[in-house]
Order: sequence, then C-alpha cells, then structure tokens
Amino acid sequence: MTAPPVVSPKRALFAHLAIVAQALAHQHRLELIDLLSQGEHSVEVLARRTGLSIANTSQHLQLLRRSGVARARRDGRYVYYRVSDDDVVTLVERLRQVGEGHPPEMLLLLAEHLTPLDPLPAVTAEALLPRLARGEVTCIDARPADEYHQGHIAHAVNVPPGTVDDHLAALPREQPIIAYCRGPYCTYSFEAVARLRRLGYDVHRLELGFPQWRAAGYPVAVDAAVQPGQGAHN
Repeated sequence: MTAPPVVSPKRALFAHLAIVAQALAHQHRLELIDLLSQGEHSVEVLARRTGLSIANTSQHLQLLRRSGVARARRDGRYVYYRVSDDDVVTLVERLRQVGEGHPPEMLLLLAEHLTPLDPLPAVTAEALLPRLARGEVTCIDARPADEYHQGHIAHAVNVPPGTVDDHLAALPREQPIIAYCRGPYCTYSFEAVARLRRLGYDVHRLELGFPQWRAAGYPVAVDAAVQPGQGAHN
C-alpha cells in the first residue's frame, strides 16, 4: 500500500492563509468589511447599505465569518456582524496601499473620482492630535448616526450624510473644522467639506477614516445610545 503524501506544516499554514485571502478576494466582501469596520450591523442593514439582496449579503458574511475575518451574534431574529478585530482593518489598509501603488487603473480611478472632490491635502492624524488636545479645532464625524455612536474620535460632532445645514449651530466659525468618515474611499467627508467651504468655513478632511484611526490606537469614544446597526440613516 502506498503511504499518503505528507503535507508539510508550512503548506498547511499557507492553506489557512489562502482561506483569509479568498475571503478578501471579492469587491462585495471588501465593501462589507468596510462597513463592519465601523461597528456592528445586522444583515438587513448591510444589505440596504450595499444594495445587495439579503440572501447574497448573508452568503458573503458567512464566508467572512468562516474565514475568521468577521464575527456574528444572534439577537432574536436578527444576526449581527462585525470585524473580528482591528487586525482586519490593518490588513485591508495594507491591501489598499499595495493596490494603489501598482495597477495604473487604481490611480486613474482615484484621479477621476476622488481627487477632484477636494484639491487640498488631507490633515494627518499626527497633526490633528495636539490641536485636538488643545481644543484648537472642531472635529466632525460625517458617518451615519449608528456608526458614530458605536465609536468615534473623542469629542467629534456627528454630522450624518446630507445633514450639514441642520448642524451649523454646533460648528464654530472661529476655528478650523476637520471632517472624517469611513475611510479613504468614502465620500461623506468630501461632501461635508464641500458644503461647509461654500458656506465660508475653514474646513479640511482627515487623512484617516475612523477604523484606521482606531486601529492606530488613537483616542476614541463610544456612545451606546443607539442599537447597533439600526440607525435611521441608511
């Protein structure tokens, strides 16, 4: 009888890494990871925010859970998902950096769709931190309210998408405003900055989105006032 081939430990480890890589290798799953990085969401809310069917969303989420990229919990008839930890955020951020540095199509897409939205350079976290500590700037979180309540930059004011004019009373004109949202490809902060500049505010975007800020270990605050994933704005 022929003995079965011996699988080396290294090859077995690479096989497990390939499962994680496979979980990332789909545009819809990367978009779902982007949303899960903001906080916990139900399958229904994730389907609504991505425009996918509930069945398709659920299939992608189950694959993310089996790979260890996401975690799930059940509460009654709802199933809630979130990323397993901030290592996932860091992994996707490195994927973005590598992707932007190589295929020319990525740079063309950025130049066509994002760069024209804000010609000014974004503010780095290192530049923002001391100014926040001294109270020299106002920080606004341009994400939906349910994501803001699950975690945000400390002392940031929530200005959900499309509501800038409703929050002008909370935005002082005598100091700069720094806006952030979900991450580098999210347009919510671009939209908030454009509207505030038209109104005469001194406003800039933060280079990082909230998940990248949190993963870097910078100060965050959590407000449990809203049930995760059940925010009104979708």
